[in-house]
Amino acid sequence: MQDQLERLPVPAPAPVPVPAKPGVSKPAMSYRLPEPLAELLSKLPPYPASWLFVQGLNRLLAPQLPDDVRRSLEGRSLRLRLLDAGIAFDFEWQGTVFVAERYVDVPDLCIAASVHDLMLLARRQEDPDTLFFSRRLSLEGDTELGLLFKNTLDAIELPPFDLQALGPRRVLAHLRDRGAREG
Repeated sequence: MQDQLERLPVPAPAPVPVPAKPGVSKPAMSYRLPEPLAELLSKLPPYPASWLFVQGLNRLLAPQLPDDVRRSLEGRSLRLRLLDAGIAFDFEWQGTVFVAERYVDVPDLCIAASVHDLMLLARRQEDPDTLFFSRRLSLEGDTELGLLFKNTLDAIELPPFDLQALGPRRVLAHLRDRGAREG
């Protein structure tokens, strides 16, 4: 599993210096998507992108959520912003699954970072606290919900980030099976 995550390409074309904090001699380095790719992604319509995103969340993350976390997330609006890609995914937890939402003015929690930094988090190559305090990860909104998010991610083992589970055939088979159960 770790090997699959390590092989996943992480967009990192060129380092961008982040302003140094007072008392720190070297600025931190952050990586951004190439401008043409970022421009293309920023043109994607938000709802279908959110729908696709929650299909991955439901496949990888939802089965791992403890019951107390599920209850705390119920009906709470969440947004994941990919800063360098210029896109955001709006979603919420409803009963047993994440559901895509149309644009929400002010979500209960907005998580924002670059694609590269989110990949580092998924691979466990970077700690959320490190990214947060270096201003590369932003959590805005309900502080308690933000802590729940952070602690839940810290507690989840790597297997939920099974990249093979996101293969088109497996995702379509999962959706077909779910549709057959519901319909």
